[in-house]
Amino acid sequence: MVRPGGRSARVQHAVHTAVRELEAEVGRDALTVPLVAARAGVTPSTIYRRWRDLQQLLSDVAVERLRPDAAPEDRGDLASDLEAWAEQFLDEMASPPGRAYIRDALLGDPDGSNAGQCSAYAAEQVGVVLARAAERGEKAPDVESVIDHVIAPMMYRILFRPGRLDASYARRLVADLLA
Repeated sequence: MVRPGGRSARVQHAVHTAVRELEAEVGRDALTVPLVAARAGVTPSTIYRRWRDLQQLLSDVAVERLRPDAAPEDRGDLASDLEAWAEQFLDEMASPPGRAYIRDALLGDPDGSNAGQCSAYAAEQVGVVLARAAERGEKAPDVESVIDHVIAPMMYRILFRPGRLDASYARRLVADLLA
């Protein structure tokens, strides 16, 4: 059992910090487990035991980077809230760093747990938007409908058809959902 804030959490924090710092300093292609371990102050075997290889470590770091920093902005109505959230989501995920994080999260994910965690982050954010709408008495779709009609098309295009991804695309998806 892992204790919150215990040694395991400290090791994870140190290793994640080392990856982010080294990525900025030497570039992603120069990262190695021994280099990360030395920066984090742990042995390479500690990293291999926890993450098995560099790709799984990068995947874990990417999932953490994809975690939202704050609750979605409250603009006063469902359409505005959902549009603002979708625009921000698309902007972040379609950016070069966002694409790299998505790629890393999926590449080091043999059992699908990282993809599930990223999906849970998005669903949680959408849930906040929908709960606000319900509190205001607005009729709102369910989370799964937003995933199917807004998030899924954006992710497909980010991964497979990246051209012409802009705020108007996100707004159109939201408008189609709410129509």
